[in-house]
Amino acid sequence: MLLWFAILVTSTLAFGLSAVSGGGAGLILMPLLGLVLPDMQVPAALSIGTATSSAARIISFHKAIRWDIVRHFAPTALPFSALGAWALSRMNPVYLSLLLGLFLVGNLPLLFRTPPIQPNRKPVRIASLHALGAAAGFISGFTGAIGLVFNGFYYQLGLRKEEVVATRAANEIMLHGLKLILYAAFGLMSIHVVIVGIAVAAAAILSSIIMRHLLPYLHDRLFHHIGHAAMVVAGLMMVITAGGQIARQNAAVLNYSHASGDLSASLSWQQHIFAVEWEHGNELELIHRVYIPSTNLPGTPIFHGFILHMSPHTGIQTVRSVGV
Repeated sequence: MLLWFAILVTSTLAFGLSAVSGGGAGLILMPLLGLVLPDMQVPAALSIGTATSSAARIISFHKAIRWDIVRHFAPTALPFSALGAWALSRMNPVYLSLLLGLFLVGNLPLLFRTPPIQPNRKPVRIASLHALGAAAGFISGFTGAIGLVFNGFYYQLGLRKEEVVATRAANEIMLHGLKLILYAAFGLMSIHVVIVGIAVAAAAILSSIIMRHLLPYLHDRLFHHIGHAAMVVAGLMMVITAGGQIARQNAAVLNYSHASGDLSASLSWQQHIFAVEWEHGNELELIHRVYIPSTNLPGTPIFHGFILHMSPHTGIQTVRSVGV
């Protein structure tokens, strides 16, 4: 019960931040929903909530929608969203989440820049809109949310804060509707997913009602700063969460030891072990071992190893070894 309450409260805050920053609720909620759903079903639950949030924002800010952007975004976004949903049914999205997290963290320098007082409107290039739609559609279909990844594009066009919120919602609601159909077709939808999605959707509606009255009082500069800060925070959360999942899936273990002037560090990754050793104060060893099942001794793995030894006394030596 406490976890469901946490989902409701966190979702309300996340969608509130999403309205202020122009997106990002999905990226913030991914780690939390991962506690109650398998990784491959999280995008489906997110799409239920974010589709509801987009609908609520369209109702609240329909006059601010930039339809000249929407009509060129959707034609490429929809088919690439289908491609992303298909890829999700066959691949693990955790690696893409890690890359997106690193991309978002890269926006840290933008926190220290002062945005213009008045938005500087730029002409909309149709080719750029099609490219944006393709990238956004695929990432959205694969992860369930694009959140803050493409915020910078909307800022560069000089959209006002209401236009960012409304245009994003109009762009994304069609994506979410298509994805829900595809997730069900690919077997990624279940009763449990729907229940979690409804809880997220309720929070999305509540936050939209609150932000409808709050957003007009928010200064444009603060709006941009919050958006950039949300990018960095969401990116850090994605890197930490995805990194932990990758480490668990690949049985990654990092070890370090220091004794009598000797230093050693090793990384275990699946059947591989990579090690670095500093010996006697002036000798370096780089070690790589691969453990594979033994055909002669069932249950006892054997290793194939390679050692690169560098010393001022003996020079550079390489050694290949096999053992148990």
